[in-house]
Amino acid sequence: MPGATPAGSGHERMGIWRYGFDVRSDRVTQSLGDLGVDVGEQRGTHVPVLLERCLELLAPALALPGAVHVDFTLGLGGHAEAVLERFPDAVLIGLDRDPEALAHSGRRLARFADRTHLVHAIYDELPSVLAGLGRRVFHSGLFDLGVSSLQLDEPDRGFAYAQDAPLDMRMDQSRGITAEEVVNGYQPGDLVRVLRTYGEEKFATRIVSAIVKERGRERITSTTFLADLVKEAIPAAARRTGGNPAKRTFQALRIEVNGELAAVESAVPSALDLLAPNGRLVVMSYQSLEDRIVKRAIAARARSTGPVDLPVELPGTGPSVRLLTKGSEPPTEAEVAANPRAASVRLRAVERVEQDQASGPGRDRDRMPAPHGGRGRRRPGERIEGEGP
Repeated sequence: MPGATPAGSGHERMGIWRYGFDVRSDRVTQSLGDLGVDVGEQRGTHVPVLLERCLELLAPALALPGAVHVDFTLGLGGHAEAVLERFPDAVLIGLDRDPEALAHSGRRLARFADRTHLVHAIYDELPSVLAGLGRRVFHSGLFDLGVSSLQLDEPDRGFAYAQDAPLDMRMDQSRGITAEEVVNGYQPGDLVRVLRTYGEEKFATRIVSAIVKERGRERITSTTFLADLVKEAIPAAARRTGGNPAKRTFQALRIEVNGELAAVESAVPSALDLLAPNGRLVVMSYQSLEDRIVKRAIAARARSTGPVDLPVELPGTGPSVRLLTKGSEPPTEAEVAANPRAASVRLRAVERVEQDQASGPGRDRDRMPAPHGGRGRRRPGERIEGEGP
């Protein structure tokens, strides 16, 4: 997937690459139209979430010599554009699985083409992207998880339960199964599992029973039809609070169709491990399942892995990241007022610690207050500073 150096050239080639292309084969897409989408007027509206806070957290890393910034969820390019404008020496690697979003962001960022790599890829593919570009690490990174503005605002994508559209929900419409195939083809037990696990839907059994009954008569193909079916399956008292009754079902189907949680489980640990010393990573999540995965990946690297009872930190066993936020940061009231889609966001940020800062011969281990007045290492179940909800 990543870039190649043209024969006889001393410079990396910048461009947009198709999903699945081997970058080392030098097959690089040279035009936005080659992505298979009509690059007309931009569809959807886009206000980057927590833009100033993200830039504040990433600034020290973006100011490093030769800084490479990875936007794992490029979308319509709002965050990436701000990075390129404010840090004129930074190089961008932008990933997105949605060809339409990638095409529009490519046009938006065209004036930065000499320091921009845009790749049609899922964020858990970063290792192969970096390898193809001849890079071992990156210095600054941003995950803006969830559904993009483009996908939400366009009815034909099938993400919105308030607008009628085919049941698609694929972030990359060029590949994979659709929500229609899941709804009409999964066994009842598998559908219940999807709704309970990914939507945390307590009425999953009732909803699936209604779906199975209806699909036995006629195939379910419409977003509004499914939303109405879910609403009718939920007890009347439960419909009065918590917003649209179909939101948990639609979330669950979207996650299943796109394999979102599996990608996050792979991508975040990999990104933390590929972060350069003094590099920084910001992750924005919009629902508890994603945030839990992010929290676990960060916490595992923010603590020592050495033996509990040693008074000094052994080389290679110290924390590999330093927390930059105290738990997960919610948006401010001003942010939500300016951008209502930021209401559910939770932000976490870390800095990669240089190895000789984290551990080394004779380095005293960071200790936590222990019961009975003693001194000792953090015990199982105790929280480290910043490891909040």
